[in-house]
Amino acid sequence: MTPIKVISPVNGAVYAERVPLTPDEARAAVARARAAQKEWAARPLDERIALVRAGVAELIAMGDRIAADLTGQMGRPIRFGKGEMGGVRDRADYMAGIAAETLAPKMVEDSDTFRRYIAREPLGVVFVIAPWNYPYLTAINTIIPALIAGNAVVLKHASQTLLAGEHLAQAFHAAGVPEDVFRNIVLDHATTEALIGERAFDFVNFTGSVAGGRAIERAAAGTFVPLGLELGGKDPGYVRADADLDAAVDSLMDGAMFNSGQCCCGIERIYVHESLYDAFVEKSVAWVNALRLGDPNDEATTLGPMANIRFARTVREQIAEALAKGATPLIDPAHFPADDGGAYLAPQILVDVDHSMRVMTEESFGPVVGIMKVSGDDEAVRLMNDSPYGLTASIWTQDYDKAAGIGARIETGTVFMNRADYLDPALCWTGCKDTGRGGSLSYLGYLSVTRPKSYHLKKV
Repeated sequence: MTPIKVISPVNGAVYAERVPLTPDEARAAVARARAAQKEWAARPLDERIALVRAGVAELIAMGDRIAADLTGQMGRPIRFGKGEMGGVRDRADYMAGIAAETLAPKMVEDSDTFRRYIAREPLGVVFVIAPWNYPYLTAINTIIPALIAGNAVVLKHASQTLLAGEHLAQAFHAAGVPEDVFRNIVLDHATTEALIGERAFDFVNFTGSVAGGRAIERAAAGTFVPLGLELGGKDPGYVRADADLDAAVDSLMDGAMFNSGQCCCGIERIYVHESLYDAFVEKSVAWVNALRLGDPNDEATTLGPMANIRFARTVREQIAEALAKGATPLIDPAHFPADDGGAYLAPQILVDVDHSMRVMTEESFGPVVGIMKVSGDDEAVRLMNDSPYGLTASIWTQDYDKAAGIGARIETGTVFMNRADYLDPALCWTGCKDTGRGGSLSYLGYLSVTRPKSYHLKKV
């Protein structure tokens, strides 16, 4: 098998290299997971919860190592390297805390004649295909409820962040989760698709591109295996006339630029009421110009390279196309001398944009954002819905009712008011349109990795 190499965007060197399993080796690994699952599911729920919590604690204790490897693998500035661990802890705590209530049988009748109830059973072997941009948070969304519910988990991590999968497995195994119950494996695309097509798994959760999601669906066709797909996004922000301007600038620019714009729910397009437009743009330019692009191993760096040169190339192409169609750039690349034409890419704010430009309609997944002036709610809603994606939308206003009313008109999975780029573990993480299907987190996250089983017991 051809080795998979992790090419560091920091310096272009090989950061890690792993040989993927052969198809027969992969089948054997999945078979061991399936064999171990029944015993794992038979353990008391409290015991599974305790082991999963211990695994999370082990992972968090590896924070320094994780931070260094994240910087090396995908270029996140070292100053932010431990940031994911707080989210991992919070999501794990919440999902563990609601497990007993969510997984408990729902009693319909318990009398001298009948006992009728609906139980939840684990699906069996859950396959998690994790992305590189938030390699721990995205994976943990499914790993935690799947293990707690009694499933075995097989994890395949993105080729850009192979070490993240190894760290997760090391942490959970050190805590006492059996190795065959939680397995991290390295696979190529062909073997991955073959396993899915052979119905090796009972649930497949994939986070990645729309093209990747289509490949997963094709591989699973006819197997009736349920899929959870979180795919592309082009998340909008809308700044109403009554918005807190400074708060809107700070959160929306951070949502657009953090992690070099490589966030699933990052802000990629902004619509601003005409009464605030000029001030919003001026403050946004100042905010972005305060960023520091450079070596992510430097604690002063706030903007690192994109994870791969080809990702940066896509953003550059979108910007160039927009400029050719009349867009105006507000950030001088010379202000960011670390821009090397490769993975290191200067951030950009574009105005005089419209929806004929790919930068306003296709996923950029980089440090660029377009800002448009709107006359009011109706125009903003129309533009926000003019997208093939629907993950989150951020509305800036002082009025709960206005935000809820506008949110009801937006085709999206999550509506934010006065915040952006955030996951609340108590709320379902989901999307619509080409963003995908299914949901994680909240009590609904447990429903994805279990199936209902009805009991109709009668005394005679």
